[in-house]
Amino acid sequence: MFVTGKRDYYEVLGVERNASEGDIKKAFWDLARKWHPDVNPDDPSAEARFKEINEAYQVLSDPEARSTYDMYGHDSGVAGGGWASDFGGFDSFGSIFDAFFGGSPFTRGAASSAGPVRGHDLRASVEITLEEAAAGVKKEITVDRMEMCERCSGEGTEPGTARTTCSECAGRGQVHSVSRTVFGSFTTVTTCPKCRGEGTIIDSPCSDCGGGGRIRKRGRIEVDLPAGIDTGSRVRIRGEGDAGLRGGLPGDVYVYIEVKPHPVFKRDGIDLRVEVPVSFTQLALGAQITVPTIDGSEIGVSIPSGTQTGEEFRQRGKGMPTLRGLARGDMIVAVRVVTPKKLSKEEKALLEQLAEIQGDDFADASKKQSKWRGLFDRWQKA
Repeated sequence: MFVTGKRDYYEVLGVERNASEGDIKKAFWDLARKWHPDVNPDDPSAEARFKEINEAYQVLSDPEARSTYDMYGHDSGVAGGGWASDFGGFDSFGSIFDAFFGGSPFTRGAASSAGPVRGHDLRASVEITLEEAAAGVKKEITVDRMEMCERCSGEGTEPGTARTTCSECAGRGQVHSVSRTVFGSFTTVTTCPKCRGEGTIIDSPCSDCGGGGRIRKRGRIEVDLPAGIDTGSRVRIRGEGDAGLRGGLPGDVYVYIEVKPHPVFKRDGIDLRVEVPVSFTQLALGAQITVPTIDGSEIGVSIPSGTQTGEEFRQRGKGMPTLRGLARGDMIVAVRVVTPKKLSKEEKALLEQLAEIQGDDFADASKKQSKWRGLFDRWQKA
């Protein structure tokens, strides 16, 4: 063992010292995929491990460097021979695959920059009433989006003209450059700077879109909002976003819902809460009251005698529907006593008569306060 200060390169790649070139390459790709920092964003040790794997492969994949390493080890062989550098500057997974295979295995098969590009998704918002949320509603929304240019049909050229093949990349959209190092020749592939990856050049741009193939316009879209929808819900409208490029599919529009507060009903999930004002005599004697519902109809609610203010009565199936319409919430009716601010002489006389029967002296406030204070003092001494 000649290695001092660093792990043995064969150990790093997990191969025998007599491993073939194919075994070394396979071991490297497997480990590189496993330890690349982008694949392990939460592992701080991944970057150091990846660089160690890269370094080991650069030496063992080169016959001359490997022979020197086998004979003299790292400190005397690799470092002394000038191979212990940054090994070609491969500091990312993509650059390694670009150098050896002309593209990353994670992007192989993806569309090139000259291929179709899907349009961007857009966001819109709409405000509706609680009644509309309960019944479902159609709404028209306005969006500013990129639409295909009608003058050039998205080609970007003036009518009657056509694109020409880029002379820099011969229509490939990419240019190749070869660099030679002690480890051999490496080919770097970059986007063509002249056509910006398009592969073609527009000599006569469309006068309407300036060669972009798209124009920003304001469009109107109708969206169906299902019954039961709530604030924060999102509805997706396919194909109504920005137009794509070079025949690409259009994006979508995501509509976010805001349900306005209701003056009478308070929403609680799929239930509705409502407070109904009632008189003292209705609570004391019992009554049949009429309560509105969210769909505009009315229902009768029976209030038994002796009901206390704040008590609740659940009305089954009178709340909000679920989004799929399989069930419906309840309406919870709370009764609140309302004290009249003005009384007629007859009403006042009747209430005073009731107070006398119940032993309450409301006519003399000082006597009432004195009586209450006495009760409070006795409670404290008890």
